[in-house]
Amino acid sequence: MTGVRCMLMRGGTSKGAYFLAEDLPADPAARDDLLLRIMGTPDPRQIDGLGGAQPVTSKVAVVSAATDAGHDVDYLFLQLGVEEPTVSDRQTCGNLLAGVGQFAVERGLVPAGPERTTVRVRLLNTGSIAIATFATPGGEVDYRGGTAISGVPGTAAPVELDFTGTEGSVCGSLLPTGRVRDDVGGIEVSCVDNGMPVVVARARDLGVTGYEPVEELAADTALARRIDALRTEAGKLMGLGDVGGSSVPKTTLVAAPRAGGAVCTRTFIPVKPHPSIGVLGAVSVVTALLLDGAAGRELLVAPPGGEPIEVEHPSGKLAIGVEFDTTVTPPRIRRSTVVRTARKLFDGTVFPRS
Repeated sequence: MTGVRCMLMRGGTSKGAYFLAEDLPADPAARDDLLLRIMGTPDPRQIDGLGGAQPVTSKVAVVSAATDAGHDVDYLFLQLGVEEPTVSDRQTCGNLLAGVGQFAVERGLVPAGPERTTVRVRLLNTGSIAIATFATPGGEVDYRGGTAISGVPGTAAPVELDFTGTEGSVCGSLLPTGRVRDDVGGIEVSCVDNGMPVVVARARDLGVTGYEPVEELAADTALARRIDALRTEAGKLMGLGDVGGSSVPKTTLVAAPRAGGAVCTRTFIPVKPHPSIGVLGAVSVVTALLLDGAAGRELLVAPPGGEPIEVEHPSGKLAIGVEFDTTVTPPRIRRSTVVRTARKLFDGTVFPRS
């Protein structure tokens, strides 16, 4: 049996298989078929593959050396289905991004600095650039550290992620519908793309509080139908066409904070509740709630002095910084920042099912 070189990493609150592009078939159809067999899809347990039976653990990062000046590596994110044999490149993943720089150093694509290394990553799904900075004492990646992030036990070395050019990365504009607020089937929503297309709505408008545990939301089939109908219609308004087989746009329901953060969230991919919240999804949610007139804007308790906004989610909190250029109308996005962690879980050869 022929195996494929692979590194399994936890990036942020996700887990995925990282590959060099040269180790996978160049033909996208052949590549996707191979990855489905590696992940064990389709199967709700993914028992015959690397997948962890939920969207946040059925992810792939494909990394290659940059061919253009201005960045160091290219990163293609692929979201694999669990129960359905789907492979989507319609969005990127800010969580797996947290491990791309370290993977690039480990594979020799980027030289390590003596203490810290900065890697400029082009996100092929969106065309935007992210700058990842992490510890490399003695010229080697060190995953150990004292930074904790919600949704991950223990601590690890911090990874600073600085995003630029994420505005309209998938839909072409920050406000894909041309409006801050829309009415979709009687539900007020804000559709925003600042690195991830997201439909933001008040939780109460969907018949929930926004504080329910993930397990309760997952068992609510009526809610899943409402979420699917909402995102399907919103996807058309956002110029995404038929999103029935896609994981975007994501839907985030917001409620007033109750754990010391700025807003409470429940996110769905596409209709399954997320155990936390995606990095760029959170960036888009924060961006939406900072816009006057946005759906749920009144629920945001913004910190003073432009400090990072803490987004509450089922596993804890995620601090997001969004810097606007208010000299133009509508305002533009200068940059977004977040701190994550990552850890190498194994490095070796994976054997796909035949």
